[in-house]
Amino acid sequence: MSEAAAAPAHPSGRRRIWLCADDYGISASVNTAIRDLLARGRINATTVMVTAPSFHRTEALALASLNAGERRFAIGLHVTLTAPFAPLSAGFAPLREGAFLPLPTLLARAAQHRLKPELLASEIADQVRMFVHRLGRAPDFIDGHQHVQLFPQVRDAVLTVAKELAPDAWVRQCGSAVPLASRLRDRKGVLVDFLSRSFRRRAQALGVRTNPGFAGTYRFHEEADFAAMFPHFLDRLPDGSVVMCHPGIVDAELRRLDPLTTLREREYAFFRDDAFPAMLASHGVALA
Repeated sequence: MSEAAAAPAHPSGRRRIWLCADDYGISASVNTAIRDLLARGRINATTVMVTAPSFHRTEALALASLNAGERRFAIGLHVTLTAPFAPLSAGFAPLREGAFLPLPTLLARAAQHRLKPELLASEIADQVRMFVHRLGRAPDFIDGHQHVQLFPQVRDAVLTVAKELAPDAWVRQCGSAVPLASRLRDRKGVLVDFLSRSFRRRAQALGVRTNPGFAGTYRFHEEADFAAMFPHFLDRLPDGSVVMCHPGIVDAELRRLDPLTTLREREYAFFRDDAFPAMLASHGVALA
């Protein structure tokens, strides 16, 4: 597979990972939590939803200012193609009540090759351009809200646009380094791992770089013990891998847009805890 450009080796010799907070822009309180963790050095990447209502100029500048001078963390584009968000491009279809389709419907249509490649490419290109407009530079990497970048048809559009408009960016694949037999309860993880096989082949054929490993999926239910699960995300991860996370603070905007609410606060508290850096070190992992 074409791997993402590795960061310089950590002085300790530990594996370096991208700990990436998804969904910057989904609400002002989520943005605040993500910026706090970036400033503390507890995460070292975030992905931006340029179609979300709380990714306006003020929130974009607040994020970019943390990277002023020396670049301290990576900022990626979180390609968004599912409800309740709306497209940036004119004429995008299909829509439902002016918004993108719900996730299950989009996946079904993609699997049946019932989407229009030219409309997908136009929308993704507009999202890249909006990222550049707001942040003043191309994304360091590209991924997808709800893993849409892996879907049939969507993956080809994402990879083609990335190669054309962000040639230095890598694109997130979600293949796991952990054997399938030990992941059967994580149905979401198994699905994105399966979808990533074709994604990696297409990326390699186009010469688009991808991350060597991925972790962070789990079932979003109220009983989920994120602190207990997180160390297992680090198992067998090769250097340069991505661990996905969703830290945040709940506000009315988040409740309106997304069902993932209180678990974001649980993740945020875990990363803010003073024990977190020591836990990473004990597993031979570093962020920078």
